Amino acid sequence: MASDWRDKKLYPLLGILLLSIFLYFNLGSNPITFPILWQSHMGFVSANSTHFIIVNPRAPLENQSTFYINGWNSYWLMQESVWAGPSRSRVSKMLKKGAEMGLTVCRTWAFNDGVGPNALQISPGVFNERVFRGLDYVIVEARKRGIRLILSLVNNLSNFGGKAQYVRWAQEAGHNVSSSTDPFFSHPMIKDYYKAYVKAILSRKNSLSGVKYADEPAIFAWELMNEPRCSSSSSAPILQHGVQAWLNEMAAFVKSLDQKHLVTVGLEGFYGLNTTKGLEVNPGEWAASLGSDFIQNSAIENIDFASVHAYPDSWMPHDDMEAKARFLSRWVDSHISDGDHVLKKPVIFTEVGSLVHADNQGLADKDILLKTMYEKIYESAKKRQAGAGALIWQLLVEGVGEYSDRFSFVAWDNPSTYKLILKQSCRLKSIFAKRIQSRKLDKDTCSGNLP
Repeated sequence: MASDWRDKKLYPLLGILLLSIFLYFNLGSNPITFPILWQSHMGFVSANSTHFIIVNPRAPLENQSTFYINGWNSYWLMQESVWAGPSRSRVSKMLKKGAEMGLTVCRTWAFNDGVGPNALQISPGVFNERVFRGLDYVIVEARKRGIRLILSLVNNLSNFGGKAQYVRWAQEAGHNVSSSTDPFFSHPMIKDYYKAYVKAILSRKNSLSGVKYADEPAIFAWELMNEPRCSSSSSAPILQHGVQAWLNEMAAFVKSLDQKHLVTVGLEGFYGLNTTKGLEVNPGEWAASLGSDFIQNSAIENIDFASVHAYPDSWMPHDDMEAKARFLSRWVDSHISDGDHVLKKPVIFTEVGSLVHADNQGLADKDILLKTMYEKIYESAKKRQAGAGALIWQLLVEGVGEYSDRFSFVAWDNPSTYKLILKQSCRLKSIFAKRIQSRKLDKDTCSGNLP
């Protein structure tokens, strides 16, 4: 009798176990997910002239929360979210640690075009649902931590496919396209490929939250391209015109699908051939011949804020640290001034990179470049100027070394840099303590003590 009772209890359990095994092996590329029943409230971010505000539809404009940003880059989040388990736990840990440091915006890739088994876009308009669900997870985890995301939509570089992959797809479809990647900006079919991709992203309904990406407040902004450049400098004025036309068209297209989110270009911030600032501010003559122009590109009507990168170590490899710091100071001042007086738009330094130096390497101040950037943003915030924030490149957690480069590091393994990041978060919070919506930082944290 007891045996019969045990069998009756055991058989259903065995059945559930066998069904789970079957689903795992047969639906592994599209794992079953369960909806998130509750999510924390977040307001959308909007640009009001040279400032960001967190929109409260029930409050008048003058009472909206002004938003200055301390943030970071972790481009690898979607790739690590493809599979459940340790990979996703690393994503959760990175977002949790970012929030603990008072960081409020993370920039990451929302693309992988035709590269490897984890490509998001397998071919034009064809998507890997498993990878899409990884991006769903990133967005849900970011909102859970109070982090907003800048999602970049394509790469200028060939890493993760980029514009070179779009050109190859056009060639494979029989179109007469040169081997250069510059047709990305002008060929009608390639532009249609990109538009179809953008439409798929913006219309995506998150498999975990049920929220359409275009309606998701945890998305801070869409970035049209990471570091747009042309591959040929022999006809730079013509190429610059082509890039400008592409940016105009694509920014308008994004806005036609989504009026709730901000749009930015993804520029490095170089001044073009038609401005005298190029000679005065650019890191070298080469920077003016890449087909982009900070002023012209950022002035486009549907571009909501200007984006700038800063890599003195990379751009000026033979200069000493003092010269690099002087350049960076001038670089930041120039772009903030343009945001205030020319563009009338906020400016975010969306990639700030400096070589990771050990504390024992004998440098007078190994964090001098990051300190220079943070000081400029802090002064801009105090004066309510256009310098709206900086995003360090890039932060890692343990176990994601494959995504590392010479500007990447685990913040909490570098105490002086960790405290500097923390200090910047606390300084910005102190200015807008009553208005800014960000994770609460307790007194011990903001006194500079490591958690």
